[in-house]
Amino acid sequence: MTFLPQEIIRQKRDGLPLAGEDIRHFVAGMTDGSVAPAQVGAFAMAVYFNGMTPEERVALTLAMRDSGTVLDWSHLEGAVVDKHSTGGIGDNVSLMLAPMLAACGCFVPMISGRGLGHSGGTLDKLESIPGYQTLPDRELFRQTVADVGCAIIGQTADLAPADGVLYGIRDVTATVENLSLIVASILSKKLAAGLDTLVLDVKTGNGAFLQDFEQARELAEALTSVANGAGVRTAALITDMNQPLATAAGNAVEIRNAIDFLTGRCRDPRLLEVTLSLGETLLVLAGEAPDMAAARAKLLATLDNGHAAERFGRMAAALGGPTDIVERMERHLPAASVVRDVVAESEGVVAAIDLRGLGMTVVALGGGRTRPGEAIDHRVGFDQLVPLGTSVRPGTPLGRVHARNEAEAEHGATRLRVAYGLGPGCPATPLIVDRLLPEGF
Repeated sequence: MTFLPQEIIRQKRDGLPLAGEDIRHFVAGMTDGSVAPAQVGAFAMAVYFNGMTPEERVALTLAMRDSGTVLDWSHLEGAVVDKHSTGGIGDNVSLMLAPMLAACGCFVPMISGRGLGHSGGTLDKLESIPGYQTLPDRELFRQTVADVGCAIIGQTADLAPADGVLYGIRDVTATVENLSLIVASILSKKLAAGLDTLVLDVKTGNGAFLQDFEQARELAEALTSVANGAGVRTAALITDMNQPLATAAGNAVEIRNAIDFLTGRCRDPRLLEVTLSLGETLLVLAGEAPDMAAARAKLLATLDNGHAAERFGRMAAALGGPTDIVERMERHLPAASVVRDVVAESEGVVAAIDLRGLGMTVVALGGGRTRPGEAIDHRVGFDQLVPLGTSVRPGTPLGRVHARNEAEAEHGATRLRVAYGLGPGCPATPLIVDRLLPEGF
């Protein structure tokens, strides 16, 4: 029978369920161009208004995964694992977690993204390292994962190409904010990486993509349901994003923060806890540790013995960076022309931090994009950011601004002060808000 894309659109428009075969035909047509962009837009709008059943979500995700290369790691002796975060400010967990997991004997083929809106992107951070290739050829990627145990790169053209087609059309047809399409977009890329096990870090709070906890939980439930349904053992943690996770926000400043973390010079407590919580969940899921306590001890050992830092350095070198980035990061990482403290002008306790405002300030300093493909300045941002609950008085530093010139430093300082709300006190909030674990965990 001839495949007619308009019939698929009509069925979904009328709220009828789609067969898996029909979804596969439609996605194949998106990829080879036989389905017109107008038809893709109409399909996305029909899904936006009528949603998808769990079975349709799995079918769409798998069809998008299979639209390109699906990596095969069966020749490796060890669990193939990864994590995904919905993003936030100071969320550089991937930079530490990937080498920590590699030092535990896992293999981590991590496909990451660039900054989106107010949140930073792992690829932009890694490109602060001179020579680091975020888009290596497939053979270099595979060899780095096999030799080092981890490689953090961007989505190549042959991994889930249908997602690129669909996302580009969603972006200009007001259909981005749909749970089914979000789930398929996130998971198709992750599943194309050939994973055994996945952990999801779904953020909630004023700096998160989904600020409301119930919305964050709905996304976490949808992601874990589809990923487990697609055969990848998956768990999710819902974590707080009402303050920066690291004490740095930017690109090179977050690489410095990550290397300090790995070498033990400085480990932000919240960042350490989220990294360990995600890592221990992955190790137990993958069968690499008998329980959470044993998994945490295993992860901490990779920090104490220096093996995680060594893996990070080897990964950077294998992907084109300097061989001594861990030992001599200040020689290689770009530094801003102006670095100075931003001090409080009144007395009180840090009661709230406007993370969207803080993230957009990094963008305004030049550390993010205002249009696709725009070059960014890796040097700029903030570090030494004080957390919620800190008591300050006039002259107490709230953080340091890294800027290209004095005028931009002053503008950044003013916006940082505005982002920090002072009050008489600050209520305590949990860092790990909720956990969604698969059956039999």
